[in-house]
Amino acid sequence: MTPTQPPGPRRSRLKAEERRASILAAAIEVFAEHGYQRGKVSAVAARLGVTEPVVFQNFGSKAALFAATVDLAAEQICSEFTGAAAAGFPAGALLAEITSPAHLDHLHAQGSIGVLFADASSSAEPVVAQAGQAAVRRIAETIAGILRLGQAAGDVRPGPDPDAAAWLLVSLISARPLREAAIPDGDRQRLEGAIAAMAADLLLSPAD
Repeated sequence: MTPTQPPGPRRSRLKAEERRASILAAAIEVFAEHGYQRGKVSAVAARLGVTEPVVFQNFGSKAALFAATVDLAAEQICSEFTGAAAAGFPAGALLAEITSPAHLDHLHAQGSIGVLFADASSSAEPVVAQAGQAAVRRIAETIAGILRLGQAAGDVRPGPDPDAAAWLLVSLISARPLREAAIPDGDRQRLEGAIAAMAADLLLSPAD
């Protein structure tokens, strides 16, 4: 009789929360690179080495998966903002950074999470559109909180209403692709710098 071979080490299964987290991480990459319409669930599964049914078992549909990635992207952005503020990074400097032309170029570049918000805001699918709206509201609320901190510290002007100013900044940030498409190439760099400077003049206290 041939001796029975001892079983090899079993591949441990990820816990449900870990599996969902790994799927979301891969989905953010795929959708940021290709957008919602062109991004495929099969590509998300392939990055994880699993089958498509595994993804659908966890999220139900492509729309629900994309909505979850938008929510996670907003959480990451807000965590970065609040983390920087908690670490003592001046609110005025943080706001100047996020409205800078270089940051806006990076945020809206293919492969960046800014692509997720742009797709969500223009989607006709309710679950996706609602996720996009909730994400933008969350970001605006976070920026408003940072503005309040800045006003208390004296590096943000005391006059502007923080909520209104936050939506002004969100509008400035989200309209970057529109400006890129419409402003002539020769004027874009100058005008983007001037727009950022105007936002800073409006909101930030003058340097001593």
